[in-house]
Amino acid sequence: MSMNNGNGKLNRQVLVLNQNYAPLQICNVKHAIIMLYLNRVEMVESDGVMIHTVDDSFPLPTVVRVKRYIKYRDYEIVLSRKNIMRRDEFECQYCGKHDSQLTIDHVQPKRYGGKDTWENLVTACVRCNNVKGDRTPEQAEMPFRKKPKKPHYVQFLKQQIDEPIQSWKPYIFLG
Repeated sequence: MSMNNGNGKLNRQVLVLNQNYAPLQICNVKHAIIMLYLNRVEMVESDGVMIHTVDDSFPLPTVVRVKRYIKYRDYEIVLSRKNIMRRDEFECQYCGKHDSQLTIDHVQPKRYGGKDTWENLVTACVRCNNVKGDRTPEQAEMPFRKKPKKPHYVQFLKQQIDEPIQSWKPYIFLG
């Protein structure tokens, strides 16, 4: 199946719903079409934009629903550098600076038994990470802008939205 990728249509975002219509993830149109082709999802919403193959034309999906229920505990947010940065909105949690030179800081330093957990990792600029050093925020007198915690799944999903899509409103609160 050869598809025309005019105007970046295949990179548009698609909301993927669980079988019970709860938001599950966001993928691009290309991935959604593959899942449709493999009969793993069904199209729920389309904005009327068409995609053309050699033999056919069909509407691009904006919302699809999986055919088999996925348990949320099986679909946890992976603790990773990228996801810590996303949770903290690419902002130093000590000074608020948005900088390309961001690092990950252990709130409770490893030498004091600090673990790699959502509650113990924050985004920090290089300067603040160096000033804090191997101390706790209290010892360094550097309070957080917001307390680190494991992100709520739907809130985390909303942070990945490039621009609100009208057809998503019944499925995810975008206010």
